Amino acid sequence: MLITLRPKYSFKVPVEAECINPSLFAEKSTMEIAKLQVWEGNRKRTLSDLFKITRETPNPLEKVTIKIAGDVNKVRRIGSKMSTGEITVNGNAGMHLGEEMKGGIIKVTGNADSWTGSMMKDGTIEIMGDAGDYIGAPYRGSTQGMGGGIIIIHGNAGNEVGCYMKTGLIRIGGNVGQFVGVHMRNGTIQVKGNSEGRAGAQMLKGKIVISGCIPSILPSFTIDRITPTVKVDGEKVEGPFYRFIGDLAENGNGKLFVSKAKNPNLGVFEEYL
Repeated sequence: MLITLRPKYSFKVPVEAECINPSLFAEKSTMEIAKLQVWEGNRKRTLSDLFKITRETPNPLEKVTIKIAGDVNKVRRIGSKMSTGEITVNGNAGMHLGEEMKGGIIKVTGNADSWTGSMMKDGTIEIMGDAGDYIGAPYRGSTQGMGGGIIIIHGNAGNEVGCYMKTGLIRIGGNVGQFVGVHMRNGTIQVKGNSEGRAGAQMLKGKIVISGCIPSILPSFTIDRITPTVKVDGEKVEGPFYRFIGDLAENGNGKLFVSKAKNPNLGVFEEYL
């Protein structure tokens, strides 16, 4: 079953629309879907006030697929707590995309805002463009980070990617800001580009792989070895990589892999091997 949502106009204020969810749409008629409540700024609206809704049902037993045909960078919490089905956004998506997601697939052809995959437990989110800060991270003040699933960002991401991550996989095709893997408990973060620094601060376990440049390594990490390759989700990533252990200030045993070729500034650590 395919349900297409087309924005009726360009949204100027934030829209809270956690009802855009295949799990919620599955047992509803088109009219019932149209009446679902959203908030546009401080105004209570229905989904049909904001979107033109069309429905195709070639096989009602098939999984629900929601296609958003247009830019919805102001629309927040798309796919919140979804457990099945698929959402495709042909454009940009707003904050909290896939928040507390439990299953299914979300694909965005453009960019996504901050807190994408916040506290997600399972499923897959794929962003073809860039994403904001706090990817997979919890709300400020919470320690309930990403507990499973996969987030793939083909472009760049901001600060604190994978904050308090417990398990799962985050792949960043471009660069990241500061504090990637901060407070990390477990799981894997792969960064194919550069990091702005402070990677793995206060991490206890888990793996961070940086194939680009990093300005420095936190002093609470110690070099362990040089390794020719590192595995990420069963795939070999060619190195060589410096392997650091930390964060020792937290009695952590996390693994931070950093490209040797891209970081001649880290060659001073080799005398400690």
